[in-house]
Amino acid sequence: MLTPELHLFVRLSDHGTFAAVAEETGLTPSGVSRMLSRLEQRVGMKLLHRSTRKLTFTTEGQIVLGYARQMLALAEAAECDISQTHGAVKGHLRVNCGTAFARYKLAPLLPKFLCRYTDVTIDVSVCDHRIDPVEKRIDVTIRVGVLEDSDLIAARLGTVRRIIAASPAYLARSGTPITIADLVNHDCLLLTGFSRQAMWPFIEDGKTVETAVRGTVTSDSADTLLRMAIEGVGIIRMGDFLGEKALADGRLIELFKDRHDDDPKPISMLMLPGRQNIPRIRAFVDFLKDNI
Repeated sequence: MLTPELHLFVRLSDHGTFAAVAEETGLTPSGVSRMLSRLEQRVGMKLLHRSTRKLTFTTEGQIVLGYARQMLALAEAAECDISQTHGAVKGHLRVNCGTAFARYKLAPLLPKFLCRYTDVTIDVSVCDHRIDPVEKRIDVTIRVGVLEDSDLIAARLGTVRRIIAASPAYLARSGTPITIADLVNHDCLLLTGFSRQAMWPFIEDGKTVETAVRGTVTSDSADTLLRMAIEGVGIIRMGDFLGEKALADGRLIELFKDRHDDDPKPISMLMLPGRQNIPRIRAFVDFLKDNI
């Protein structure tokens, strides 16, 4: 049975401090500490090492936490199954994706989703580095690229292709690169946090050849690099959906269209095992499939 103490134990893992859990639950920090002590007395062992800076789980604490999370997921699934019998899609949904996908794909669609499912609330975390969906308790994680082996449930959402582009102002100032070797003399905007971002692939004699590029600006935000490219700072290699509007209205010009390896990669939605059939998660996944 998922007792209040076990539920609080999970929240301590999520928030990392007594004060944060106290604020969420309405308890005092000392009240949170007492509930943890009761749980430790019940299981007969220490579950957390307390310090002024952070909480560290003991080996036994990690084991209890794993079971507590499973119990919490089962309890939530049971509640959702009951709700489903009445046709209800409700509850809180946690979504994670990159900045480009969030701005140009997800954000324009969320109002329609929320209008359709008025009893659903959404927390969208946006970052261009990989996070651990299990640790962060993310319901749907949207990723671009080949997936690593994991226990997460994956659903295909689409495909992204890369394009190379620069603004008319940049090309007027620095010249248009004609050959691949010309890129050595140009400022290229690079996304940090991912391997091989500074190696751009091209097709030569039917084979893929990677060329090392460099520049004065790097960022962990794809959207920031897009803005820099539009303002004429440098040449960008990006996902097609990121630069779609800027290319259409002439703010960016595509380069090396016939020689660039556009390197198609899947866009996937990842879900925690056992949660893919929770009504609000299934509704969100189906909605994205139908609208992207």
